Amino acid sequence: MTANLNLILASTSRYRRELLERLGYPFETKASSVDETPLEGETPERLALRLAIAKARAVAKDNPGSVVIGSDQVCALGGKALGKPHNYEGAVRQLTEMQGNTLVFHTAVCVIGADGNEQTCVSDTRIEMRALSAKAIAAYVRREEPYDCAGSAKIEKLGIALMKSVSSDDPTSLIGLPLMRVTDMLLKAGIEVIDGLGE
Repeated sequence: MTANLNLILASTSRYRRELLERLGYPFETKASSVDETPLEGETPERLALRLAIAKARAVAKDNPGSVVIGSDQVCALGGKALGKPHNYEGAVRQLTEMQGNTLVFHTAVCVIGADGNEQTCVSDTRIEMRALSAKAIAAYVRREEPYDCAGSAKIEKLGIALMKSVSSDDPTSLIGLPLMRVTDMLLKAGIEVIDGLGE
């Protein structure tokens, strides 16, 4: 594996950091100060992509010559974006609204190469939620405290029990970073996570 290009994840999310660590290529993390307020009339998918690009550009600007990954995820219910719940009441409210419905998680990625070239993608995950009782929702929220997750459901933990079905083109997309897509983008940016992978 070659490690001659500096790789930066423009995020302090522990979920994205843990996912990127799976690829085994050394990287550092840097926070990006980006206003995440949606624009008027902006769709959830466009919001996720705009923020992923903004985060990558903000970090790349201060780190010329590095490869930078920016990412953002927006959960949509009926075309409306659902953010992070932040507290118990917010999580209960979200899960009550979501029960028995289909959600779409838009996970956007922007990779800026050392040469400044930008690549972008959006990976969608569709989730059909179970019909849940108020008791089940309260018990889940107390146990998992999913306050830093868009949509209040962590598929990698007990949140999987809230879901009836999951459909995605990348199994890691829902957690926060579509690694299969990211691997393709890194290859184009000159980073091979496994020697010979790009041959």
